[in-house]
Amino acid sequence: MSPSARRREVGRGERVLPGLWRLRLPLPWPGIPHCNAWAIAAGDGIVLVDTGMHQPGSLAHLERALDQVGLRLEHVRLIVLTHAHVDHCGQAPPIAERAGCEVWLHARHEHATGSPEERLARRAEVARHSGVPEAAVRRWLAEHADDEPGQAGVLRMDRPLTDGVTVTTDLGDWRVVETPGHAPSHACLWQPERRLLLSGDHLLGRISLYFDHGYTPDPVGEFLASLDRVDALDVRLCLSGHGRTFTDVKGHIEANRALVREQVDQVRTALAEGARTPYEVARRVYGDAFAEGSATWLLTMALCWLTHIERLDAPGSA
Repeated sequence: MSPSARRREVGRGERVLPGLWRLRLPLPWPGIPHCNAWAIAAGDGIVLVDTGMHQPGSLAHLERALDQVGLRLEHVRLIVLTHAHVDHCGQAPPIAERAGCEVWLHARHEHATGSPEERLARRAEVARHSGVPEAAVRRWLAEHADDEPGQAGVLRMDRPLTDGVTVTTDLGDWRVVETPGHAPSHACLWQPERRLLLSGDHLLGRISLYFDHGYTPDPVGEFLASLDRVDALDVRLCLSGHGRTFTDVKGHIEANRALVREQVDQVRTALAEGARTPYEVARRVYGDAFAEGSATWLLTMALCWLTHIERLDAPGSA
């Protein structure tokens, strides 16, 4: 998508069900032009699930989306974050301060902590240990040194989202379902009577995978176990963190499982053909897609696949 096309993205609000609204918020990333926040009626206000990314003008986009459905930031009574990635939690601190409300988030959100400089240095060190040539690491550092962090203020947690916690709304109680994998902090919200699932980035309308690396023993394995948990729910409508709502939840779950199997097989083939470092694995598996703009993401994925394969091949594993 061209920069001019991305500039036309604006905040938009729409009613999905009585008492439930989708707030479509712009993102600056090619191929991911927007994310979804969700407003759910709750008494004299709303529960806001996810907040969008902090960037110049981002709060105005959220206010525009809310205004289109007759709401204001002052209506927010509680912020619930599906996970601690900046496109879902970046605006939480200023919204919570303005609305005077709590922020609920899973306790395993350490992947979102640290200064931008610390996180940049960590990524560079991971790249070096993964076999990325030093010249490429230095070039990447220079290109990303002035990147905006996407997070406004310090992310706080007033209550941890764990299994058994419920979020009360006019549509009924939503049960927290812990779904680590995409991020250690990931959780979905399940409304059993209406068979609704607020899935964050665990399930998306399109089949696309990403895992945080280095914070848990096996993000891919955790993602697969989380798919099993959601598969056991009787979901009629999935409300995801990007894209439109969808109903074929079991089909999406199976497609994610199939993509995991395919990627694991491709990594095993790359290893058999002589790839020795995560960098070499990523280049072999992803080919021309492994470019400057996607290298960080795809190298992270290669590290996660290798970690998963190591766990699968460990003595005594099932």
